[in-house]
Amino acid sequence: MGKALEGVRVLDMTHVQSGPSSTQLLAWLGADVIKLETPGRGDITRGQLRDLPGVDSLYFTMLNANKRSITLNMKSTEGKEVFEKLVSGVDVLVENFGPGVVDRFGYPWEKLAALNPRLIYASIKGFGPGRYAGFKAYEVIAQAMGGAMSTTGFEDGPPTATGAQIGDSGTGIHLVAAILAALYQRTSTGRGQRVQVAMQDAVLNLCRVKLRDQQRLAHGPLGEYPNDQFGDEVPRSGNASGGGQPGWAVKCAPGGPNDYIYVIVQPPGWAPLARLIGKAELAEDPAWATPEVRLSKLDKMFALVEEWTEKHTKWEVLEKLNARNIPCGPILSTKELIEDETLAELGSVVEVPHPGRGTFKTVGCPLKLSDSPVEIERPPLLGEHNDEVLAELGYGEAELEKFRAAGVI
Repeated sequence: MGKALEGVRVLDMTHVQSGPSSTQLLAWLGADVIKLETPGRGDITRGQLRDLPGVDSLYFTMLNANKRSITLNMKSTEGKEVFEKLVSGVDVLVENFGPGVVDRFGYPWEKLAALNPRLIYASIKGFGPGRYAGFKAYEVIAQAMGGAMSTTGFEDGPPTATGAQIGDSGTGIHLVAAILAALYQRTSTGRGQRVQVAMQDAVLNLCRVKLRDQQRLAHGPLGEYPNDQFGDEVPRSGNASGGGQPGWAVKCAPGGPNDYIYVIVQPPGWAPLARLIGKAELAEDPAWATPEVRLSKLDKMFALVEEWTEKHTKWEVLEKLNARNIPCGPILSTKELIEDETLAELGSVVEVPHPGRGTFKTVGCPLKLSDSPVEIERPPLLGEHNDEVLAELGYGEAELEKFRAAGVI
């Protein structure tokens, strides 16, 4: 079978996480992604957080699968010539440099569009135009300024970052949606366009339910939150679900740091749950029987549930609750996830061969298309495809040797 994005060529000028996460998804979907890197060093993550000396780090390998790598000195005349040939022949250029960096290379959007009127020029920035435009942004800064940190954690503790990379990879996924929309629009207009996603905006989009609750506060306390006091802003609410159905993480045996299960109590689930935990009388007790009366004592309700779950493992609780159609999910550690047989069978976690480290595990493509299966290929070594890509641009062996001698590639 062909691939969904077969025939789409992407010039990947991204680094670290937000940009590479976006272009890796495009590569998984079948695009030819050419990663342009600095000669001698490449993407900075090749050397960051190394676990093996002299080998590309897992930080790099897990964000750059299925790509080709070339090196190019953008400060040289010859490098600029090669770059312009590349731009002229690709469908998409993706970058996540700081504000104005590509312009300072001598390639503002207007010049790129003149080189290739069909080009989709996609960028990730920390912030949109305005007060914050020139500021640097990183993962947790985006979480801080997008609403995630102020609403994460417990009310008597400090704001907390989430382990999910919603600032970096979350923005990368948003950018993929924008790129695909621009590619689709190009089929009718014939023109490329400028596409940009700000990390602050992406996190804010993922925090929209908290903005919902901010506006609900004007009409009184938020009943589904476990907090006793409410001010004029949405509080941190621990493990509360934040939705219409109350939920909480309760302890399980044997009491390790991840021996918890998250339980949601829907109205139809209360009676079977009460019977399961040995409190059958509460199913009909007027003080407990309805969602409205339980709402004021959610802490007591989940304490009762926890008295029972502490006597069982999270896997035992999972089986018993699912047998009664009660929504729940065990807290899975990173070790449990990377060793999960079901995730391996589904291709959600895959093992990839690598010439430097043997094999490593990484996430598989979360996007499943029936007519576009994804095979996860290893990430490229630095400059591995210089000869191949430059030959496609029409350069001969003599020119390649000249480029190497001059440090152009």
